[in-house]
Amino acid sequence: MMTEPTGKGSTGNGLDGPAGPGTTGKGTPQPDSTQTQPTPAPETPPSNEAPLAPLLTLRDGLPPVVETPEALAEVCASFAAGTGPVAIDAERASGYRYSARAYLIQLRREGASTALVDPIAFDSMEPLQEALGDAEWILHAATQDLPCLAEVGLRPAALFDTELAGRLLGYPRVGLATLVESIIGKRMRKEHSAVDWSTRPLPTPWLDYAALDVEVLVELREVLKDELEAAGKAEWARQEFHHLLDHQAPTRSEPWRRTSGLHRVRGRRALGAVRELWETRDRIARERDVTPGRILPDSAVVEAAVAMPADRAALLAVKGFHGRGAERYARDWVAALSKVRELAGKLNLPVENLLTPDYLRRVLWTPPASRLEPQLSRQVPEALADLGARAWQIELVTPLIVDAIMRGEDEPSPE
Repeated sequence: MMTEPTGKGSTGNGLDGPAGPGTTGKGTPQPDSTQTQPTPAPETPPSNEAPLAPLLTLRDGLPPVVETPEALAEVCASFAAGTGPVAIDAERASGYRYSARAYLIQLRREGASTALVDPIAFDSMEPLQEALGDAEWILHAATQDLPCLAEVGLRPAALFDTELAGRLLGYPRVGLATLVESIIGKRMRKEHSAVDWSTRPLPTPWLDYAALDVEVLVELREVLKDELEAAGKAEWARQEFHHLLDHQAPTRSEPWRRTSGLHRVRGRRALGAVRELWETRDRIARERDVTPGRILPDSAVVEAAVAMPADRAALLAVKGFHGRGAERYARDWVAALSKVRELAGKLNLPVENLLTPDYLRRVLWTPPASRLEPQLSRQVPEALADLGARAWQIELVTPLIVDAIMRGEDEPSPE
């Protein structure tokens, strides 16, 4: 590309020095404007995008799935003879199955390469547990996999969580693919992260994806371990990792209250309908080992609870009531709604006569100090009696108030 030279302080317009036609202010001859000038080639703008990192690949190729006692025995012998920590991961069928069981377990250790174990094919993983012994496990987001690994009898004696290490080091993004790319310099494919791992046989591309999840965990752990030492956070990490050894999946109080769209539901009867429908759906899903949302979506639960249809035809006519199990289990949904309707009609009196609203507000605004149910069940009736509630009222409302106080401790206040 041709460039017009200009001197320091020159404007390049022929006005900062003596000049004639066809010259710059410095007297530099210029082509006559009447002559045909060559068209300069277009300049390619510099790219601001960094080149993609190379894809992570399997160094030792894809191993066969271990699904026979003989193959498992070989893996156990190999990993028992290996050295150093063991990289481990598990794949579940979240979004497809009710259970959170592991449908594939991936392992890698120096001297033992990579193994893909199908835990569904075995009654026990005890031989593998014995082979791993007291070796340190390397996991990414350990709390996601420890419960399903413990379910098949695999428990670490020590562990290193690469996600937690990244958090302690202040990495802004701690997903495995991000850490591998930023630290190891390799790019991971994640297109099979949400597949149904209960599928049999497992497709080869899925297995390749699964094996890659443990391919560089040992190397990643070494870098993060050094960074923790350099940052003076190694002891913090050691304590956090030790704490994870006792991790158990949390049990939620009243999980039906997490139903999406519950904010649309008004009134005690409608809330009771959500609970009954949720629990009915949960029972069916557990029996069939299918994720509840595939039986009936939350939106359909809410629609039915708001409409409170009295029979099958009315239920199926509710706008928004759909899902694989909407019609198939219609009898169950109608039974759940009928149960709520019967309970609501039992007392047959206005709420304000059940308990003076001011009494309820006073007890809930300044509840007893204890949050243990036995003590609350004693202290709430005493507080209501002091306010003037009658014995029959106290008997009916005490369980509801105790439940509300306990639930208030479990649920965060809205911001």
